Amino acid sequence: MSFMGKSKKLLLVHRAMEKISIDESVNIMLSPQFYTLKRESLPVKYAYQAKKIAPSLFEGLLDEQDTHEYAVFKEEEDWIFVAYDIENITAFLSTKGIPLEKIAKIYFAQESAKHFKTPVLLTEKEALVTLDNTVVVMPRAALGEEATFVKFDESFMPNKGGVTIKGGGSSSLLTQQQAYALATIFLLFGAMFIVEGARYGQAKADTAKLQSLYEEYPALESGYTRQGIIDKYRKIDIKERKKRDAIKHISKMIFKGSTLTNLTVNDKTFKARFLCANTTAKKQVKQLAKKSQFNTTTDKAKNSLVVEGAL
Repeated sequence: MSFMGKSKKLLLVHRAMEKISIDESVNIMLSPQFYTLKRESLPVKYAYQAKKIAPSLFEGLLDEQDTHEYAVFKEEEDWIFVAYDIENITAFLSTKGIPLEKIAKIYFAQESAKHFKTPVLLTEKEALVTLDNTVVVMPRAALGEEATFVKFDESFMPNKGGVTIKGGGSSSLLTQQQAYALATIFLLFGAMFIVEGARYGQAKADTAKLQSLYEEYPALESGYTRQGIIDKYRKIDIKERKKRDAIKHISKMIFKGSTLTNLTVNDKTFKARFLCANTTAKKQVKQLAKKSQFNTTTDKAKNSLVVEGAL
């Protein structure tokens, strides 16, 4: 998180909050009243992998009329899945004097569970507290007359996490989806530049070597000898062309629902790894690979596909 993000005011949002007036963008922390939470222990390493299965975990638990998005973060050995409706959330915030353009970032109370071990009062009748490692809204009476409370402030800000929303007041110029798309494009261009650079470097070295041979052995300048040398280096150019053609075909396999996560190219083979959002995208990548006469294998990870071929 940037220092700029940390310097913004952090507001605790709950259903009974009063209307406020703000002049600058703020960070928001949502009470559990605005999201649905599940805790799962899964054999996955990265959050993006866990996020792929989030919709299936909430089947039957959410209102189908709402449009839900999902956030995933790690808590010790468990993955925490959060389902939320950003349209309903921003509509509520607007009624409380917090317009969309003033929302820098949204956090979930569960991301700061350790700070809620001592309750935080929401109203005279309700409090926010961590029970069994989960932040919940509880009746104040259930906490007992001797319960102590802490004041909510910027110290509750998580060190990382949260979500940004399109049109919000975040200082980020790109959404996460746009960043992933650009990263994929840069990966492809990087591979193409490496191939082209290697080709250019090889051609330049070959030209210098050839000129040196001409100076040392003038007889090499005969048409017959030169033709033999040209044929030799034409083979090198053909190999480089095959590399560029392979990358060109691979670029066609990148579309909405299909993400290139890794690309390896050497003198004889190439291997590209794709992460597909669903079985339809996976099938489409397979069809494009078959059309280009490439081989495909299914990786251990769900909806991960490896495309490879010879050069």
